[in-house]
Amino acid sequence: MEIKRITIEKPDKKTGAKAACELVKEKMGEDAFRARYLGGGSFGMAYGVEGRKSYVVKFLLADGMLEKETHDLELLAKYSPVKIPEVYFSGKTSSGTDAYIMERIPGKSALYSAGLFYASARKRAEFAEVVTSALNSIHQCTNPKFGDTMNPNLDTWTEYYMPFAESILRAAEKYFERGELRPDILEAMRLAMNKFEVIFSEPVEKAVLIHGDLNVANIMYAGGKVTGFIDPLNSMYADREYDLFQFYNLTGNRFPLGKMYTEKYGASEMYSAKTAFYALYNEAYCVIKSGALFPIIMDPLVKNMFTELKKLK
Repeated sequence: MEIKRITIEKPDKKTGAKAACELVKEKMGEDAFRARYLGGGSFGMAYGVEGRKSYVVKFLLADGMLEKETHDLELLAKYSPVKIPEVYFSGKTSSGTDAYIMERIPGKSALYSAGLFYASARKRAEFAEVVTSALNSIHQCTNPKFGDTMNPNLDTWTEYYMPFAESILRAAEKYFERGELRPDILEAMRLAMNKFEVIFSEPVEKAVLIHGDLNVANIMYAGGKVTGFIDPLNSMYADREYDLFQFYNLTGNRFPLGKMYTEKYGASEMYSAKTAFYALYNEAYCVIKSGALFPIIMDPLVKNMFTELKKLK
C-alpha cells in the first residue's frame, strides 16, 4: 500500500452553491431557494440547501469516495440509536462530479456549541452518556473478518493495521526528506513503530463496526440534545478502540467521552498507548493525503505519544 498526496482544485463556493441547488431540483423534484456552504475536508464540499425540506449536498472530489461514504452511512444507520443522515440520492452531477444528497440533521456541530462547551459537568456528562451509549450500539455490529466495511477479509486486526501504519510511516519519511514534515512528528512516529509489538501485544478479539471519525465536530447538537452523528471516515470492522482516540481530539478532556466509554464498556491494558498511536498515525495520514498540517491538532498528539512511550520503558 502506498499513500500519496491527492491534489485537487476545488470549485469556488458560489459555483458549488449553484450546482447544489440544481442537483436538488433535478433529483428531488423541488426548487431550492438557497444554498449555503457548510464546510468540507480536503476532498469534499458540503452545502446546506433549502427547498420544501432541508438537504445537505456533498460533492466528492476524489475518486472512489462516493460508494464508500454512502455505503457506510447506510450501514451505520442500521445500528446507531442516534440519527445518521439518510441518503436520498447518490451518483454523478450533469458535469460528471460525484455527489450525494442526504437529509439535514437539525442543530450544529457540538464543537461550535458554546453553551455545551461551557456547560456544567453534569450537562457534559449527560452529553457523553448519549454519545458513548450510541457508539457502543454501533460496536455491537460485528464481523468474522477485519478490514474495510465493503471487503473485510483478514483474520486479525494487526494483519490489517500494521501494514497500513507502516505505509503511513514510509510516506511520512518521504515527506520529511522533502522538508514537508517536522522532525518531531517523524521521531514520534518512528519510536512508536519500534514499540508496535508491545503496544499491540493484546489480541483484538472482535472485529466491530466503527464510525472512524466520531469527534465532537461530527456530533450534531440542538436544544440541549444530541441530534445526529455525521461524516464517518474510513469506517471498517476494526478494534473498537480505534474509534475512541477521536474523543480526545479538538477538545481534550473537556467532555468525559473516552473516560466514560472505558468505564462502562472496558478497555485493553494498552489502551492509552494504543489510542496515542492511532491518533498520531491517523493525523499523519491526513497530513500526507491533504498537505494541510494543523499544529493545534498535531502538537498534542506528538506530545502524548512521547509521554506514552516513556511509560513503556
